[in-house]
Amino acid sequence: MTLKNRTVVVGLGATGRAIASSLLRRADVEIVGAADRDPRVVGQDLGVLLGGVANGVVVSDPAELPAADLAIVATVSDLHRAADVLLPLLERSYNVLSICEELAHPWRSHPDLARRLDDTAKAHGVTVLGSGANPGVLMDTLPLLLTALTQRVESVRIRRRTNMSRYGAILSKFGLGLTMREFATVRSRGEVVGHHGFEQAIGALAAGLGWDLDSVDVGEVEPAVVTTSPRVGDHMRIEPGQIAAVTHAARGVLKGEVVIDLEITFGFFEPADEVAAGDDYRIVGEEQIVDLRSSVGFDSFLSTVAAAVNASTAVVEARPGLLTMGDLPARSVAAKGERRAGRASLGATTSQD
Repeated sequence: MTLKNRTVVVGLGATGRAIASSLLRRADVEIVGAADRDPRVVGQDLGVLLGGVANGVVVSDPAELPAADLAIVATVSDLHRAADVLLPLLERSYNVLSICEELAHPWRSHPDLARRLDDTAKAHGVTVLGSGANPGVLMDTLPLLLTALTQRVESVRIRRRTNMSRYGAILSKFGLGLTMREFATVRSRGEVVGHHGFEQAIGALAAGLGWDLDSVDVGEVEPAVVTTSPRVGDHMRIEPGQIAAVTHAARGVLKGEVVIDLEITFGFFEPADEVAAGDDYRIVGEEQIVDLRSSVGFDSFLSTVAAAVNASTAVVEARPGLLTMGDLPARSVAAKGERRAGRASLGATTSQD
């Protein structure tokens, strides 16, 4: 019989709630607490909040959470801000999984903070992992696996089209829902930051390929689609004349040449948009060119939730320290839907699941 991992969730925005809802269905996970700063959810029962049975009251301060095997953190994208939550959790001997994009591979972008997180985790015998889609599975783990099909890689090119209609608070950082004039004003004030995680995705790819890059150059966020009709998401409505999609790109440069070329278009999409649907991966190798295309594209929200949920057990079982998704065996982060309560007997679970 596999023991249940006692788990707490920090951050109950759209993504945090989706992760918690999925974990509540798992037979090998027991959620024992949750924390969020939103006064509208503090004091509510987590299970009831998510449309289920009573499960425990949401607290405002992570320091009030009970002891557990794992803390899943779904709060901010900025690692310096996230570290204020991550470090105290590690010091309380929680294994920590966070969807903070800048945690995915912070060794180049935040070397001092990465070392501190690594040292703290090792000192307390626990693991800290950044997981998600961009970076994470879709922007570094998957392309690294594709490079295994050639012995020497010359360049990596990725184009993604990411549906943002399921997201909540993070939409403001992309400038969606603004007019072109409003967008120019807000961007000039540095309030449109776009995607966090380009540096980390490029850093993970470069590290995996043994490249010591000259630089990682992140461009500005650019409007891609101005809608002529209303577009409605789960947490935002975009009106005619407002920006419905933006494009953000970054490049990794080696010996003066662009060797990693990443570009993502984020938005609320319609079939008539000129933005090409789907995701494209191209690995130019010494022996062959490896092309992978998804004509529909991978849903970033669903992929992030799945990556976090599927990796939850792997974090608890992994070696101590700051790890990346690439450090974990593929088997350990594969889909774990068969572990849902009522679907499969835990007695049939083996160490190879």
